Amino acid sequence: MLSTLRLAARPVVARRAASALTFRAARAGSTWANVQQGPPAFKADSFPQKINLGVGAYRDDKGKPYVLPSVRTAEEKVIASRLNKEYAGITGIPEFTKAAIELAYGKNSSALDRIAATQTISGTGALRIGAAFIARHFPGEKKIYVPNPSWANHKAVFSDAGLAVEQYRYYDKKTIGLDFEGMIADIKAAPKGSIFLFHACAHNPTGVDPTVEQWKEISNAVKAQGHFAFFDMAYQGFASGDTDKDAFALRHFVEEGHDIALCQSFAKNMGLYGERVGAFSILGASAEEKKRIDSQIKIIVRPMYSNPPIHGARIAAEILNNPELNKQWLAEVKEMADRIITMRALLKENLEKLGSKHDWSHITSQIGMFAYTGLDAESMSKLATEHSVYATKDGRISVAGITTENVGRLAEAIFKVKG
Repeated sequence: MLSTLRLAARPVVARRAASALTFRAARAGSTWANVQQGPPAFKADSFPQKINLGVGAYRDDKGKPYVLPSVRTAEEKVIASRLNKEYAGITGIPEFTKAAIELAYGKNSSALDRIAATQTISGTGALRIGAAFIARHFPGEKKIYVPNPSWANHKAVFSDAGLAVEQYRYYDKKTIGLDFEGMIADIKAAPKGSIFLFHACAHNPTGVDPTVEQWKEISNAVKAQGHFAFFDMAYQGFASGDTDKDAFALRHFVEEGHDIALCQSFAKNMGLYGERVGAFSILGASAEEKKRIDSQIKIIVRPMYSNPPIHGARIAAEILNNPELNKQWLAEVKEMADRIITMRALLKENLEKLGSKHDWSHITSQIGMFAYTGLDAESMSKLATEHSVYATKDGRISVAGITTENVGRLAEAIFKVKG
């Protein structure tokens, strides 16, 4: 007679045997037999007239990556100078950081001697340094409010630094525009002394920016609540074609006496994507406070990456500090911005010519590289599967992917899907 223990063990053995058989059966086919096909991919599409509107970098009117002539010239000057390859200081190349904050805050800003600045690994690096500084030194709650929606990486960067992330109302799906009333209400409802992230210009991903008058009201609401303004400015000059105009919000806040922090990127406006050139700065109450802030920024940077790369920053510094090159660069930035604005107008015009009954005015009222079309996920899926037009499912398109050659076909595809 079998023992109770052996009898109890039989079902377990049976289950294990069945499991092993199932596993072997699966292995006989494929380990990944149940993996589902993902959404259609641009690269896999062999259609010669496919359109990629998901790219996050500027493209010329032939759809090709674009290196600014001013950047080529600046790089040649840097190479010809035969500079050494020694480490930069912890906060980077001084001639770059000085020029970067002058570009952002204005050369005649009275605040320049109170700004602690560091070179960073592009805009993302600036955000990460800023987040770490806030997590360590902000006297209030370690929570930051970001717009809904915001750049996808904002939440990850701030969360990784130990900050709680909340959202405030920003985009109105019904109007495909700014939910200004909701935004102001959320600013007023947040606990006094909270941190608010603002996109200085060319809001990513919506392309929806407040007007000058709305920025003034936002400033008043932030000041009334004693909030701290944290600006992300990844597109200065690239939005309107005017670097001063695109810096209005930041400069107005400074003039109004706000405490602010700023993240800058030179990826878009100089096309230095892979060079990873950026800056982070904080406005102190005095030159003495600036020194203390600067010392703590160095403490954050040192164990993180020690010091930033030099080549891209040297190129940017050459462009910003050389009067002739700077003038050329500003003209090229305007050309890029104007091409984007023209593509917006052409897309709207083509849709109207096709007889679309929808109001497409938001395409031209939005600004910057990205546009929210108002198309839903199903429509975006149809654009990809039926018309070889690729973009994100939330209806965001990169206007940089539109050219004079494909804008007509793009409009036809949208018209067939949306009407």
